[in-house]
Amino acid sequence: MPDSVLSDVTEGLATITLNRPDAMNALNRSTKEALRDALREAAENRTVRAVLLTGNGRAFCVGQDLKEHIGTLAAQDDDAAGSALDTVRDHYNPITEAIAGMPKPVVAAVNGPAAGAGFGFALAADYRLAAESATFSTAFAGVALSTDSGLAWTLPRFIGQGRAADLLLTGRRIDAAEAGRLGIVQRVVPDAELREAAARMARQLAQGPTLAYASIKEAMAYAATHSLSETLEREAQLQVEAGASEDHRTAVAAFVDKERPVYKGR
Repeated sequence: MPDSVLSDVTEGLATITLNRPDAMNALNRSTKEALRDALREAAENRTVRAVLLTGNGRAFCVGQDLKEHIGTLAAQDDDAAGSALDTVRDHYNPITEAIAGMPKPVVAAVNGPAAGAGFGFALAADYRLAAESATFSTAFAGVALSTDSGLAWTLPRFIGQGRAADLLLTGRRIDAAEAGRLGIVQRVVPDAELREAAARMARQLAQGPTLAYASIKEAMAYAATHSLSETLEREAQLQVEAGASEDHRTAVAAFVDKERPVYKGR
């Protein structure tokens, strides 16, 4: 894996770190491919029970590397170069789907600016902690582009159509405090505390009932596009599956015995 993305698995927690600090973790081709692959590996690794996504340096991720993009635009008349925007289908869509569809919880530690695709990746996570210095911007309209990385789907669901239109059409940057008020992030913490606070949350989730978490995520995703009656039926199916897990029996026995359950993720 290129050094632009670092991946570590320790005690059930996969920490995936964007590592282009000099470029504010802008996404060039190799970084996008490495991030996509790291997320897929975490999803398939049975020892991984939670994922922590963050960035090194002063930014979380400022989206597409425009320096590389300019070169791709200049070369796109060459048949070998392909379209400069093929990256949406080849990279951004798979990365967003890998985060949102991860069968285990994903925590995003937003340590600085999250713009464009970086904002989209953060919203695809299940839990977002932001440093006080973090900022969020959609950025697309500023370079005469439409949305990608799921922002047209996620942002209105988090903050409503009107507020989403404000952020998408104006591209204005909001700080962590406003992101907290809007519900974009669940917690805002001092910069110096972000790394430990995010790791603590991710470790807590890594020790939890992994299959139940996956089931909850699936139920929420299903409910977003189905009726109440359909959702009730899907919940019933998922509950039967969760109820058959070893973790469920462990939890019930621990409750009866007034002990703390130790989950195995199965």
